[in-house]
Amino acid sequence: MVQGRAEQTATLMSNGDVLVIGGISGSSESSAERYNAIRGTWSKVAGLPKGIIGHTATLLPNGKVLVAGGIAGSNVRAAELFDPPSGTWSQTGNLNSPHANHTATLLPDGKVLVAGGYNVNISDQTAIAELYDSVTGTWTTTGSMKQPRTYHTATLLPNGKVLVAGGFNFDDGRVPRAELYDPVTGRWTYTGKLNDPRQSHGATLLPDGTVLVAGGVNSRGYLASAELYYPASGTWTLTGTMTAQRSQFTLTLLPNGLVLAAGGYSLNSNIVSSAELYDPVTGIFTPTGDMNDSRAIHTATLLTTGKVLAAGGYPDFQASAELYDPGN
Repeated sequence: MVQGRAEQTATLMSNGDVLVIGGISGSSESSAERYNAIRGTWSKVAGLPKGIIGHTATLLPNGKVLVAGGIAGSNVRAAELFDPPSGTWSQTGNLNSPHANHTATLLPDGKVLVAGGYNVNISDQTAIAELYDSVTGTWTTTGSMKQPRTYHTATLLPNGKVLVAGGFNFDDGRVPRAELYDPVTGRWTYTGKLNDPRQSHGATLLPDGTVLVAGGVNSRGYLASAELYYPASGTWTLTGTMTAQRSQFTLTLLPNGLVLAAGGYSLNSNIVSSAELYDPVTGIFTPTGDMNDSRAIHTATLLTTGKVLAAGGYPDFQASAELYDPGN
């Protein structure tokens, strides 16, 4: 990459390029760059006015990228839009409440649901959720989550609801209860408890409509356990255990239906290069090729070619990037 960084976001754009934004680096946290998957090259693009971490970046139906929340200078409610054809940024409506290390989910109607995270104004986690309307460029509050949480995951289900799982808050520690957001009513309801409370885990929707949650950390330490959420029954069932404990790693659904888990923090807070594949048919994790560089809190982006681009991360604000080829 042009700039080494960790805790950045990476967004696959409509033209197949990847937009990387912000994060922590040795110099400028406001920088942004794009990866050309055809040429395999990185190029600098216009950066944000302020350095930013703990934000989300969401591709909108109109092709623009919405960057929301995080910690960005004095405006902790800021939201910006990146326009890929022009390579320029423009301000859009401010969030109603500060959010950092939250989740952002594109809903079927084109709106973006931002939920939870850390509110710097109250120095605590928040349960507040709000919706961004890309047509009007405005945010409106919607129903609040049942529990404040940060470092959770949010997964859009086939029925249009959003599953929020895991996370952390100061009052309850790791949050065991999962909950569902219904865009029709704007309300949250509890669903089944995780078998292992966890934060900083991975989650992905599987082709059969179930949700795989794996890894993370809780009071017992780093986790290798994984479990499946069944939307029809609202229940969780343990599945195969990962070959390594992982937290703050990446979990990517591949075109062949397998799921790639790569990198992260493991035992004794070591950052690992190992990777493994989950097979939903057998429910088993098996090792696959190691990454060339150990990395954690990096990004992994599924390209239109079917390869996975891993970039940046700790240690040392890496600038390196590499490709995983499921075919070999």
